Amino acid sequence: MTFSIEQYRLDGKVAVVTGAGGRGNSIGRAYALGLAGAGAAVVVADLNAEGAKAVVDEIVAAGGKAIAARVDITDVAAVKQMAADAKAAFGGVDILVNNAALMVELGYQPAVEVPIEDWTRLMAVNVTGALNCVQALVPQMRERGGGKIVNQLSGGAFPAQSLYGVSKLALLGLTTTLARQLGREKINVNAIAPGNVTSDAGKLLTPDDSPFVKLLEATVAMRVRGQPDELVGPLLLLCSAAGDWITGQTLHVDGGWVLRP
Repeated sequence: MTFSIEQYRLDGKVAVVTGAGGRGNSIGRAYALGLAGAGAAVVVADLNAEGAKAVVDEIVAAGGKAIAARVDITDVAAVKQMAADAKAAFGGVDILVNNAALMVELGYQPAVEVPIEDWTRLMAVNVTGALNCVQALVPQMRERGGGKIVNQLSGGAFPAQSLYGVSKLALLGLTTTLARQLGREKINVNAIAPGNVTSDAGKLLTPDDSPFVKLLEATVAMRVRGQPDELVGPLLLLCSAAGDWITGQTLHVDGGWVLRP
């Protein structure tokens, strides 16, 4: 088969992006707009219904197709309803981007002091929530002959030095497990591990003058901070036919923060 740039197109595909309607300049928003720009119909899923609707309006104004879905990904019934709404609107789902997560909300609480209810909530959103979405949407992918799942990790998981990092390392384990179990059904499961991104959430947690950013300036191979849009190209690779032979992998998009063989 001869390579064509058209392999990156997503015309006729349907994508669900969780956490896509939260804080204004967010990675989830960039993902939703990028997938729509490549031709996919997009389900913009978020706990923030108003934010989700705003992203839908952007997509539609640019000539794309999208619906908003208010969903708490820790609520199994709500996730199933989101899946049903996606099928009713577009006929089924081909792509799932598990982007929703708690990050700023937890801060840098020490593991020895974190209230267990905070820990439980963190894992419920960042790990179990992703699995809830997988369980609700994989049946639709099977009906459509395959699909793509992309889980959002973090450079902060390599190695994990915070509770947030621990949750993302757990999501890495879920990624490789699902890749092994679903690969023969033509369902690819991969992950993106962003570096320090200047999303609204990222700037809130690590402002330019934070000690963490100063540390990165001394260690990162290239540019220390990236824009949400810089993650869209890697996402399109993993969600399109161009990435059909890639599964079980983590793509680090971080300017050379995490250097892995």
